Amino acid sequence: MSQTAAFAPLHSRALIAASGPDWRSFLQGLITQDVETLKPGEARFGALLTPQGRLLYDLFVVGREDGAWLDVEAAHRDALLQRLSMYRLRAKVTLAADETPVSILFPAAGRGEVARPASGVWARDPRHPDLGWRGYGAEPPPGAVRVSEAEREAQKLRLGVPGPADWGVDRTYPIEANFDLLNGIDFRKGCFVGQETTSRMKRRGQIKSRMLPIAFVGPPPALGTEILAGELRAGEVLSGIDGRAMALVRLDRALGAALTADGRPVRVEAPDWLQTSENPSGDNAA
Repeated sequence: MSQTAAFAPLHSRALIAASGPDWRSFLQGLITQDVETLKPGEARFGALLTPQGRLLYDLFVVGREDGAWLDVEAAHRDALLQRLSMYRLRAKVTLAADETPVSILFPAAGRGEVARPASGVWARDPRHPDLGWRGYGAEPPPGAVRVSEAEREAQKLRLGVPGPADWGVDRTYPIEANFDLLNGIDFRKGCFVGQETTSRMKRRGQIKSRMLPIAFVGPPPALGTEILAGELRAGEVLSGIDGRAMALVRLDRALGAALTADGRPVRVEAPDWLQTSENPSGDNAA
């Protein structure tokens, strides 16, 4: 391996197995990601939205020889299965819970490349190279350090990558959660549920709010704590750890401003992957 790897079981994730002759066309018309060209062993990040374009459930679609796995939040698997069944109608697709465990292999230092293990089922996390490899029924490779899922979540937060604890269910638009910058939306694939609102937000170019990490001293402010720029509301605190949290911020008020949360100073730290891909407002996005 190129560097020491950390291995964490992801107990918060669970699988749905999709199979049958229509599984691709079925998912293609529903989720934000293209699956028509998905190859076995490849993972693509996406979501199922409400018809109004808000995030319901995130998912990774993992290609298999005879179908795909949907890598989803374990707490929401039953609800997602029920929702997908509503759309199935006459499609020849089988959807079933699969108890294969999910894990992650990522750089122990938090950043850098980790080589794909020589054995086991692994798919690269498509959101960012430093996020490593997602494992399915896989054992940790030799030399990997076993860590907790909490350490993986801390790595994501250091990289500025939000997660389900930040966007919840049916309250956030995917572009606000940076799905457009983390390979979570294919704008060329054609129709999907919630496409009209999502495409309109992208075409306008000006994104009013995004999830960005904030830094501070001490424990994180409580979830939902208001972020202020002087007396103006500039956002709210989402999930966090000591010294760092994710926040949904108004870009016109939060960037470059003196901010406080719960009476304490905080500062926005836009991740380098966002700064190099485009400016945080989403102007001129490719």
